[in-house]
Amino acid sequence: MALEEDPKATPSAELATTRAVPYPTSRLAARIDLVDMAQEIEKADQALGMVVGGKLEVIRDQMRALQEEARRLLDEARVSARLHRAHCSFRKIPGRVYHLYRRSEDDLYFSMLSPAEWGGSPPHAFEGSYRLEVDMSWTPMNGTNAERDRTPEGRALVQKLLSEG
Repeated sequence: MALEEDPKATPSAELATTRAVPYPTSRLAARIDLVDMAQEIEKADQALGMVVGGKLEVIRDQMRALQEEARRLLDEARVSARLHRAHCSFRKIPGRVYHLYRRSEDDLYFSMLSPAEWGGSPPHAFEGSYRLEVDMSWTPMNGTNAERDRTPEGRALVQKLLSEG
């Protein structure tokens, strides 16, 4: 027996088209007021404004952080360039610490001898000690833990202290 379609069971073409239309097409449907539409649009605009405003604030904060990072990198590059231009009568090897002295206003030079190795009285004004990194940047050696921890000996010391604790 073949199944026959019941004409009452299928929606009419008129009903199918009214479901797809976003506005009422029948006199029995709820009336859409222009004031209601304007309020809905205003709510949507407020929500979009808050979302977009929040995203723009995140982007602004990221841009500020990137600008600060760029300034820091440029400052490090300036210092490294200044140190690379200091007089040096030996071949600099990455990983070693060198000591910077000042003969006159613009005359800087590196020495392998620290102020202590000069007997406590170096021949010129001591400017600081720096480690030459593999990427040819300079790390100031002012005795902070962060700089000491970057060396293999410093990392070993930290690991030993952590394992004993």
